[in-house]
Amino acid sequence: MTAIMTDERETGLTLDPKYDASGLVTAVVTDVSDGAVLMVGHMNADAFAKTRETGTAVFFSRSRQRLWKKGESSGHFLHVVEMRIDCDQDAIWIIAEPKGPTCHTGERSCFYRRITDDYLERL
Repeated sequence: MTAIMTDERETGLTLDPKYDASGLVTAVVTDVSDGAVLMVGHMNADAFAKTRETGTAVFFSRSRQRLWKKGESSGHFLHVVEMRIDCDQDAIWIIAEPKGPTCHTGERSCFYRRITDDYLERL
């Protein structure tokens, strides 16, 4: 049996992000060229608005407690091709064209290691 959803946030077409108690939503970034997961970050309402306004990914740094534009120091920006929001509007999916490596370590993706039984394996 399929449940009928009546929550406007979950079924409607009104953008209404559901920020957590810290005022953040999780944002997952994938590469438009091949779908690879590049990074996971967090956005507050200002970061979300600036990303939509500029077309370049902006996040909220929890460690620095400020907005940061991905690539502001490295020049490796994430140009947003498309943004999607999940069913209950508490997570954002950014499909982007990366201008260089995404990870601060210089790797293409922040997910460059696989978990094995006893250790991490570099991909």
